[in-house]
Amino acid sequence: MRFTDELAEVGDPVWDAIVAHPMVEQLGEGTLDEAPFRYWVRQDYVYLVEYARVFALGAANAPDLARMGTFAELLDSTINTEMDLHRAYAAEFGIGEAELEATEPSPTTRAYTDFLVRVAATGSFGDLVAALLPCMWGFNETARRLDERGRPDHEGYAEWIETYAGEEFSELTRWCKELMDDVAEGATEADRERYRDRFRTSARYEYRFWDAAWRGERWGI
Repeated sequence: MRFTDELAEVGDPVWDAIVAHPMVEQLGEGTLDEAPFRYWVRQDYVYLVEYARVFALGAANAPDLARMGTFAELLDSTINTEMDLHRAYAAEFGIGEAELEATEPSPTTRAYTDFLVRVAATGSFGDLVAALLPCMWGFNETARRLDERGRPDHEGYAEWIETYAGEEFSELTRWCKELMDDVAEGATEADRERYRDRFRTSARYEYRFWDAAWRGERWGI
């Protein structure tokens, strides 16, 4: 059994909960009010900045040149391509670049990104991969399940589904899962248990990221 088959037992209930969440259900139906989605888009921009930092740490901690190069390419594409695409996508919802830059991280965004950067900075390369994987896997799984139900009439929501269910993002997800399997193959049982814990925590944060947008989470003080 591949290690990611074991992780699927951890992740599947979380993906089920995400797809059943009212925000995601309504996104898939095209009936979602845009206010919580605009919140989500702004928070996702903040997330992407820290996500790029994790790629940088992945390149620094990679055990070989091939993996170092892949993480360096992901860092470059995130900063110089994905963030431009995110700005353009945000503009479709009336969110300007200044508003994106001024977005204060929500409590959930702050906690999730702090967790990712801490694991990437202080843990092993395997810890980093385990913490990183739920973002790709969760987005891909959520979008694929929504896509199977049919694309909504709302162009912005249909675009979200198309992007994360598409072949390019699916290939990125497969790469990260194969990387996790490679890293776990030679790991001790203690290491693998720690990888499960990192994976579970990030997967839980993926759910909370949607839920925070639905609730319009604020600091409150």
